[in-house]
Formats: sequence, structure tokens, C-alpha cells
Amino acid sequence: MSTGTPLMQQYRDIKSRHQDAILLFRMGDFYEMFYEDAEIAARALGLTLTSRNNGAAADVPLAGVPVKAVAEYMRRLVQQGHRVAVCEQVEDPKLAKGIVKREVVETVTPGAVFADDLLDDKRANYVVAVCAAPVTSGSVSTPATHRERRIGIAAADLSTGELRVTTVAAADAAAHLARLSPREILTPRPAAIASVPPGHGSAPHDAIAALLQAHQRVHGAAFMTEREPWEFDGAVAHDELTRQFRIASLEGLGLSSDDPAVGALGALVRYLRELQPAGLPHLVRPIVEPSGTMMPLDDMTRRNLELVESLRGGTEGTLLSVMDTTVTPMGGRLLRHWMLSPLVDRTAIDARLHAVHALVHAPVERARLRDALDGVRDIERLASKTAAARCTPRELRALGDSLARLPQVAQATRDVVDGIPRTHSAGVLGELLSAWDTLDDLAQLICTQLVERPPLQIGDEPSIATGVDHDLDAMRLLRDGGRDAIAAIQAAERERTGIASLKVGYNRVFGYFIEISNANKHLVPSDYQRRQTLTGAERYVTPALKEYEERVLGASERIEQRERELFEALRRHVGAQVGRLLSTAHRTATLDVLATLADVAEREQYVCPEFHDAFVLHIEGGRHPVVERMMPREQFIPNDLSLTESARLMILTGPNMAGKSTILRQVGLIQLMAQIGSFVPARSATLPVVDRLFTRVGASDNLVRGQSTFMVEMSETSAILHTATNRSLVLLDEIGRGTATYDGVSIAWSVSEHLHDVIGCKTVFATHYHELTQLAEERTSVCNFTVAVREVGDDILFLHRLIPGGADRSYGIEVGRLAGLPDRVIARAKQVLAQLEGDGAQLAERVNATAELPLFAATAHQSPSHFVSPSAPGAAVAGNPESHIRARAEQVAEQLRAVDPNHLTPLDALQLIARLKTHLTAE
Repeated sequence: MSTGTPLMQQYRDIKSRHQDAILLFRMGDFYEMFYEDAEIAARALGLTLTSRNNGAAADVPLAGVPVKAVAEYMRRLVQQGHRVAVCEQVEDPKLAKGIVKREVVETVTPGAVFADDLLDDKRANYVVAVCAAPVTSGSVSTPATHRERRIGIAAADLSTGELRVTTVAAADAAAHLARLSPREILTPRPAAIASVPPGHGSAPHDAIAALLQAHQRVHGAAFMTEREPWEFDGAVAHDELTRQFRIASLEGLGLSSDDPAVGALGALVRYLRELQPAGLPHLVRPIVEPSGTMMPLDDMTRRNLELVESLRGGTEGTLLSVMDTTVTPMGGRLLRHWMLSPLVDRTAIDARLHAVHALVHAPVERARLRDALDGVRDIERLASKTAAARCTPRELRALGDSLARLPQVAQATRDVVDGIPRTHSAGVLGELLSAWDTLDDLAQLICTQLVERPPLQIGDEPSIATGVDHDLDAMRLLRDGGRDAIAAIQAAERERTGIASLKVGYNRVFGYFIEISNANKHLVPSDYQRRQTLTGAERYVTPALKEYEERVLGASERIEQRERELFEALRRHVGAQVGRLLSTAHRTATLDVLATLADVAEREQYVCPEFHDAFVLHIEGGRHPVVERMMPREQFIPNDLSLTESARLMILTGPNMAGKSTILRQVGLIQLMAQIGSFVPARSATLPVVDRLFTRVGASDNLVRGQSTFMVEMSETSAILHTATNRSLVLLDEIGRGTATYDGVSIAWSVSEHLHDVIGCKTVFATHYHELTQLAEERTSVCNFTVAVREVGDDILFLHRLIPGGADRSYGIEVGRLAGLPDRVIARAKQVLAQLEGDGAQLAERVNATAELPLFAATAHQSPSHFVSPSAPGAAVAGNPESHIRARAEQVAEQLRAVDPNHLTPLDALQLIARLKTHLTAE
């Protein structure tokens, strides 16, 4: 194959328009790849790389895959992060004059797929576009204006036709992006962005770059697609959107022209149209999510609460694994969306709770509803495939069977509504019923025209039912009556020739034939034409048999053609109703989620939370919804917890393994579950609507990006302090433990004061720094609680019970013994602890005399035991003149001021402490 042939010229022309994709070039029964595409595919797919020359100056690398197996190869390429352009033959090669016409019919990327094997049934597959609006603040950009910048975010799931669009503050953009968990992100190409004129703030790309860096720090590198900046321009986007959705202005979409979300949506729609040249008939009008309707959940909160993914990876042990008993794929996707998008509007929350309450109290009707839903397939994705002319006969029949169950779904819902007291509103369930479309016409049409079990492809087996088309039935009768016709021909020829052993047969090579043994050759009539010679026989054909063969074989071809015509007509008709289909699919998914929440509430003995407008958060008998599933119910210890105006900051102390982290997480999960409209694991729960939920539990590092555990901890704490308001709920665990003890205590103390004095939010602060319990004496709205333990000799019993007061020790040595540390290590640890506590007490007595020195006054009062080395000389400090002590104390203070603790090894620190103590106690 020469690179100068017309075929290769056609290839190069098409490839020039799809340089960023691997081009699958259809050639008969294979998709061929050339040049660099072939080399990449050979490595990625394990293909044999060949080459062809045919007189060209250089060999052309070549690799190919069979058409019938292309789906698997494409899946592997896309999963490895490649985009794939599919170039098809768009005319019949038998009718082509010269080179067969070819066109790219679609480009598949990680964020734009229809194939089931590239999709997760219970998870949306979003491609997202982001666009930042410039900010204006006089003639310069300030940190304040940077924080006020708005980010437009548009998301599309090509497999369902779903579009979502919102505009958020730059500070909340990362949380919103993470909630969508996009497979692909569209951004303006930075190198092409012109400089921003004076007075327009910092370049929009700066905000986008910061957003993507924040996203990638946690989620890794997403599949990034850079587009020309002009595609994100509002005016260009306006034209793109009005053309796609056939509207006169953007007001029809609920968007304003200066909204950065317009630029994001316009660029996204333009991109999808390029990927799908045949059009996007299934793309529905975007759902505009007004800013402030949902609670932004940052990465650390989602991760620490293990909402949809556990800290170990996967879904096992997550809240989703407990809550998701949905019976439809679109219901599963909607539940995940609700879980990551808690509501902040009390009216909307109460509406969901009212619906769940009605379903909880109608167990029989709810069971019938779930049984009816159980036979419903993925209407969203099947409808989108139908509209995009991608569904197979089997998939279209599955859609019809699903639609046929919708009247049962509606009747079961109506039975629930009928059971609601007349004094109460039917609420969400009533709204769903009033807008319900059972789609009876489409269900009947599909189930009447298609056979009960159609094949995957037209032509394999019958797809169109008998009685739908008269011509089709006649052609089938001709084809399928072949056995009787052949038997009749065989009988007639036997009688005519007198050859009793004469047989009429068929094979794919020679078609129909008459076979006569050599012993009877002398009886063969003159009109018989020899077709094939065998060892002991001859095969013949007659003009009548050839005519019959032409009629039968022609009927088979015409049957396949007619079936394809009828199926495509049916598919077009159903696809034209995609709006109705998707609306009903969403209502069906909503019923599935509400029934699931009710089912879980009854099974797990959850209660309906009560919301109010006051500050108080009060939980009685609260439980952790995941942990309690991992043990017998009677073994889990419920706990009460209250946060009020006079006790809004709880300092929670107690030993390791006592359950502090579990209590923190269960409070966060109860609040979140309530705000998605779910019942909660408690005896009762009276809650406010919180605007943000922050949960920082545990420690992790990010060494790849140069961040230690302590740096990650401080970054996350900083984000909380900059974002939380007095309507937020903050749950912190062991802040400050990643550095030197005094540094840690100081940071934890200061953070607590800031949360109490400046932000004024509801806070539970779990810590091993017992010194923080003193805040209750200095601040009006701080309370101390601890997790109770009981000592029995040398053993400790964890009661997992939250009680008022503070702990005075951490029982770390006892926990070490339970973990299996050698007895010798435990014994030595107790000796060292006794020495530290003893020396610390002596040092505290003497250093208290230096109250005018703030450094020593504070440290001696807070935790002197941490600052005495167990190997230091044990000379007492008593007996020294007061002036000498003060002088030496000042010298020690000077030495400490010159020390950078971040550059001290543990051994250096111990030696420093020993020297300082020796200096203090020397005569």
C-alpha cells in the first residue's frame, strides 16, 4: 500500500481533522490504523504491528482490529485515556465509483461514551466545562476580588442526555467539581488566552488553573481537553445554545448573558456536537442549579465521612453501601447525586421527608411499588440511545418492557397517596403523580412491533413480529417454506427420472443441487446441468431449481432489508419522544430513591429528624449507620449529643479506641442524611439546617506533591477557618498532633478560640490535648465531654459512652498492651511515664515562680511533663536562690527563642532539653 494511493490520501485528509485522536479507518471487515496511531494501538492493545510499502519511499506502520471485536478494543483504548475517532464507510462498496466514501461518525472520549461496557450503571459519566468570569475592582486585582470571582460549570452525561449548569464562587468550585466527579474536563487553552485589559482583575485562567490543581491534588489527573478560548465567549455561546435548544434567548434556559456558566455550557455543547456529527437529539434542556441551593461538600469531608468511597477505596463500608437498595440504575445514580448534594432549603428538605414518611407508613403499598420498579431497566440510557439511533433491537424491546411496567408503578404510588390523611398534603408524591406520563402509546407500539426476544443485530434472527408488515410476512413464508418446497421438488424429480436415491440439497458454495450416484448417471435427463463432481456421485442443477434458488435467496436479503427499514422507522418514532421518556425516567428514579430511603429507614429503625430555625443541634441515641451494621445491634452504644448557643464548642477527650472518631463521624452523617431527606439512625434528632459541614478526621500525607501529614492537616484546617460560618457544623479530630507538642497544643488552642470567638459555629473538637479542657473555664460557650472508660486492675474497659467532663489521661500504654506490645516494652513505658510525670511536677513547682515570664508560665501550666527528658539528670531544683532561677530561666528562654523546632531531630530535642534542665538545676 503506497502512501501516494488515493486511499491513503483519503486517510490523511480525514486524519488531519482528528489529529488528537486514534483514527479507526474502516476497510471492509477491519478497522485499520496507520503511522503513529498504529504504534500507539499496538502498545496499548498488544497488537502485532506490521507495515506495507508497495513502492512507497518508506514503510507505513499498520495495525488492525476486526469490526466484530472493535467494542472491546475501543473500551481498552478509552480506559487508558485515549480518544478514538471512528471512521466508517458511508456508502455501499458495491455501488461506489472509485474510493469508497468515508466519514468520522463519532469520536469517543472518557467523558463522552454510549457503550455499556464503558459506563457504571449507578454512576453518571460527566464531561465538564469550566469558565471563569473576570472580576473588576478599580484598576487592580486584589485578594478579595480573587475570592469573589465566579466560576461557571457545565456538565453533560452523553449517555443520558443530562445537562447541569451552575455558577459558584471560586472558593466553592472545587467542591462542586468533585461532586460531579467528571471523567473529562474542558478548559480554555492557556497559551492562547490574551492578556486581560487593565481594570479587569487577574486573568480568568489563573482561577481555572487553581481550580484544576485543587481537583487533581485529591482526584489525580483527569482527562483534560483544551479548547480555543473564543469558544467560551458569551456571544459565541449564545448562538450555539439558541441553535441547539431552538430558543430565541437564553432567558428560556434561565440564564443571563453575563453568566460565566453560559460560556461553559456553550463550549460544552459545541464540543459534544463535534464528537457526535449526527447531532444531539437526546440532549435535554439544562438543569440550572441556583447558587446556594445545595451544600458544597469539600474533599476532606466526603473522604472522612466515607460517603461514596471508603478510605481504603471501593464502596464497601460507605454510607452509600448501607443506603443504596435502589432497584433501577437511574435510581442508583440519583441517590448518589442526592448524597453528594445535601439541600440547604428547609422547605425542600421537609418535602422529601414528608414523602419518605408516607412511604414508611405504607409498607404493603411500598413493597408493591418496589416490585413494580424492579422490572424497570435503565430508561434514561435506553431512551438516549434510541434518540441517537444507537440502540439495538434487544435494547429497544427492553425499553418497551420497562415502559409496560409504569402503570403498575403509578398505581402503587397512587395507593400510597390515597393512604395519606386528607388533612395532609400529598407533597412530592402527589406532584409526581400529577405530572406522570405512563407512555402507554410507546410501550404498546414497541411490544407489538418487536418480537419478545429480539437479537442484538438485525439479520441474526427475526426482530419484527409477525403481522406487523404484510410484505415481510410474505417473504418469510417464501423463505421458511423452503423445506416443504425442496421436498416437493425432490419427489417430482424422483418420479420423473425414476431414480429413487435422488436427493435435493444445499450448501453455501454451490447453492441448491440435485445429487445422483454414479450408478444412476445413465438415467440423468438432458436438461440437467453438471455443477459438481464427487467421488461416487455427480451434482446437477435444473433451470427450475435455479429459479427457486434465486427467489429464496433474494427473499432472505429482502427480509433483512425490510426488517431494517421497519426497525429504524420504529426507532425514529420512539426517539422523537425522548423528552417524554427522560421526564418519566427522572420521576421513576425519584420514586425509587424515596422508596429506598423509606425501606432502609424501616429496616434499620431510623427516625424522622425534625428541623427548626433555632441554633440547637440535639441528637438522642445517635448511632453510626455503617459501624452498627458491622456488629450486632445490641453491641453498638448509642450516644446523646447537644450543641446550643451556650455550649456550641464541645471539647471531646478520651483514650484511643474509646470511639471519639466514631462519634464525630456519626454526628456528621446524621446531619447529612437529614439534609438529603432521609430518616436518621437515632431515637430522635432535632436539627438546624447547616450551610456547610466540615469533617476532618485522621491523618494522611501527599508526598507526591511535597506535602507532609502535618501540612495536609494545616491546609485542611485553614480551609475550614476561611470558609465556615456561624451556620456551619465543624467536626475536628486531633488538630495539631503532627508537630512538636507545644506547637500542637498552641495551634489546637488557637483554632478552638477562633471557632468560638470569631466564627461562632457548632463544633465538636476531639483531642488528646487535655489542656484544651481549660477553655471551658475561659470561654462562655465551651463544654467538656469525654468518652468513658473503666479501669479493672491493669485492664481497661471501653464503655463508648459520652459523658460530661474531661479526661485526665489517654491510656496510651494500656492501648499498646491491648495491641500486643511486648510486656517488657509496656513495663519500661510505665517507668518512663512515672519519671516524666514526677519530674514534670517538680519542674512545674519551680517554674511557677517565674509567672512574669509568659513563656514558662504558660508552658508549665499547660503540659510540663512533655518537656522533660527521662534520661536527664534527676537533681532537684529546690534550694537555688530566686534570683539565680530567674536569671537562668531568662537564659534558657533566650536559647529557646533561637531554636527552630522544625529542624530538630528527636535525639537533638532530647539533648537540648537535657542541657536546658541541667542549666536550670545547676548550683
